[in-house]
Amino acid sequence: MTVKSKNEGTKIPYEISGTRITFDDDLSLNLAKKQRDWDVHIDICSDGDGSLCTGTGLYYVAEIDIPAAVYEDEAPTQRIPLDMDDVTLTLWSVERRQ
Repeated sequence: MTVKSKNEGTKIPYEISGTRITFDDDLSLNLAKKQRDWDVHIDICSDGDGSLCTGTGLYYVAEIDIPAAVYEDEAPTQRIPLDMDDVTLTLWSVERRQ
């Protein structure tokens, strides 16, 4: 997985296990299940209380970019498992501005 920093500051803690990523021991996503035949972009946000969600929220926390699925040459209907090295995680600062 390629990890990028969007801005300066403290980032949300995360763990990776196989194709699953868990943010702050709160929100967990299996990225293999999110992969499609096109590139997928997922926004991870938090609200004013710090609750995490995918999609639109008050504060950006992270962005995940998953590449389009790849299929075997010999069996064009057989999807090759997601390679986490091809996924990009962009982290935003979680510090609140006054």
